[in-house]
Amino acid sequence: MAFSANQYSYTTFSQHITKTRFLPSKPLTNFTPSINKKNTILSHNKPLYISSLSKFSYVSKPDDSSSSIQCNAYEASRSQSIPINIEFDQENAAQKLKIGAYFATWWALNVVFNIYNKKVLNAFPFPWLTSTLSLAAGSLIMLVSWATRIVEAPETDSEFWKTLFPVAVAHTIGHVAATVSMSKVAVSFTHIIKSGEPAFSVLVSRFVLGETFPLPVYLSLLPIIGGCALSAATELNFNLIGFMGAMLSNLAFVFRNIFSKKGMKGKSVGGMNYYACLSMLSLLILTPFAFAVEGPQLWAVGWQKAVSQIGPNFIWWVVAQSVFYHLYNQVSYMSLNEISPLTFSIGNTMKRISVIVASIIIFQTPLQPITALGAAIAISGTFLYSQVLIYFYFLMNFS
Repeated sequence: MAFSANQYSYTTFSQHITKTRFLPSKPLTNFTPSINKKNTILSHNKPLYISSLSKFSYVSKPDDSSSSIQCNAYEASRSQSIPINIEFDQENAAQKLKIGAYFATWWALNVVFNIYNKKVLNAFPFPWLTSTLSLAAGSLIMLVSWATRIVEAPETDSEFWKTLFPVAVAHTIGHVAATVSMSKVAVSFTHIIKSGEPAFSVLVSRFVLGETFPLPVYLSLLPIIGGCALSAATELNFNLIGFMGAMLSNLAFVFRNIFSKKGMKGKSVGGMNYYACLSMLSLLILTPFAFAVEGPQLWAVGWQKAVSQIGPNFIWWVVAQSVFYHLYNQVSYMSLNEISPLTFSIGNTMKRISVIVASIIIFQTPLQPITALGAAIAISGTFLYSQVLIYFYFLMNFS
């Protein structure tokens, strides 16, 4: 049945839509347009369903039938199919598949790196050299990629390297501190403490940068801090150096992100090439400190002992942890080019869960129930923090 709402103005109709927000399949129980009762058998006791709308425009004159709104409807007691066109967005689906592949690869590479890194550090407890080898492997991979044109080399200038320097300093400190931590404590414990990075991010932004956050953001930090504290207090193999290394790593990576955000705005280098440049500059910064803190004599003795105990597999462990360190970081920076920082933070949280679970299983790490509870609280708090940030991000940008 078709009817013409000649006396129903555009303004009134649009207000009605705003108030009711009806969909094509929702009963219109409150919508009563002007209808010629002599020519209709419409029952006022039954709701109407809108099946189509046409000529939806402003009615300049009440008696102008050509500008009226044509609305097709049927009564609730009748069944009438409504054609629905569902178009499959192949481009969007491909993008989601690509991001999913990035995340899966990122998590897998990170798990493999942490396993081999811990194996190396158990047999060869020299975190400064281990950290240096990780950066050297990544730098070599990218130099070869640029030389062979597998990857297009970035165009950089002195200003680029100047702004990258503080980022590289913070990255170097964070990388070494995390490696020192894992040389002293279990991989799972290091990552439980590192899940507290959001707390450092908020506190540094508040007291160093003067930024303020809504109250729910601060409240979301409580389970993170509480969970980390509970895990630290009940860790069976607690080590102060390992704990402080993880905490220092959190702080350093927060400053790395801040420097990167402030200094790299408008720069054309990003993703894979950005991380490659970061690795090379960090390698130049770290190498003299590694020689000063540990030195070739200690490395030689430790290397000979590790090879005699483990065999040739030890060399493969060193190569694997070095290569996989670069690969997982490279993929993470590539994924950051495709997604928002908020989505990236959620992915980072899920990455920690996969590393913690995998390391506990592979290394058979003894874990008290109360420690596991603390880890679950801290990681859940990290996820809650991400969700709160997402909520306020959309509230500020789309409200």
